[in-house]
Amino acid sequence: MTTTFDKRMSIDDIIASLSDGMTIGIGGWATRRKPMALVRALARSKLKDLTVVSYGGPDVGVLAAAGKIAKLAFAFVSLDHIPIEPHFKKARQAGLKVWEMDEGMLHWGLRAAAMHLPFLPTRCGMGTSVAEHPDLRTIRSPFEDGEELIAMPALRLDAALLHVHRSDERGNALILSPDPFFDELMARAADRVFLSAERIVPTEELGLPGNARFHPFERAVVTGVAEAPFGAHPTSAAPDYEIDMKHLRHYVASAESDDAWNAYRAAHVDVDQAAYVASVGGADAILAAPRPVY
Repeated sequence: MTTTFDKRMSIDDIIASLSDGMTIGIGGWATRRKPMALVRALARSKLKDLTVVSYGGPDVGVLAAAGKIAKLAFAFVSLDHIPIEPHFKKARQAGLKVWEMDEGMLHWGLRAAAMHLPFLPTRCGMGTSVAEHPDLRTIRSPFEDGEELIAMPALRLDAALLHVHRSDERGNALILSPDPFFDELMARAADRVFLSAERIVPTEELGLPGNARFHPFERAVVTGVAEAPFGAHPTSAAPDYEIDMKHLRHYVASAESDDAWNAYRAAHVDVDQAAYVASVGGADAILAAPRPVY
């Protein structure tokens, strides 16, 4: 029996609640804890003209290859062990509209939005070409130092897509990985927040308040949560499973030609999450991926 507080949704229902032209923040970092089940559903949807904000990995590549991105705000797009994301590279060389910035600038833009401020001053990017972006302004310290700083504008999100390890039906979530990255800021910077979770469990199984350090944002900011086992694959959701480098190499090869991408898309994108897991060898194969060495 559901309750007033039940925020459970299907992956497809989450994507159906989004609209053309939205600004979408995608959590995680490069090849770690990306909400790939949601990203794949977004790629196979009819949505278009999206602005994507991301510390990018295959999330950006898949959406770029699917033609979903009108503009990308990013600090990097990388597959870590494979430095250049190939589908992003192709899209950028073809003229994808981008706002490239320093990692700290992206952090500060999300933090400003999370704090409901119009901007935050920063030294990040000063003296580099990223400071020449036409949407940026500088501001001078009102104190006696008089330092000139970049006024990093708030990166307000219409929606954030995040992947967590555990959630209850109310949106209380645990991120158990060694680094939560900037998912908390994305959650607070967004008008709506949608989670995919490895498991949706009863509230008492979350172990709160003892696990409060793994609980980065309150349930009040969460709009909906979908259960998606292995929903970050092929990126990691450590400690549950690691990066699947074998599959990432297969994904990279899909950028070699239109035929290769169409074959990859048919097998791994234009299918639901259960079929995707089966297509990559099933749960046992995902769980067997070794911890990567950096």
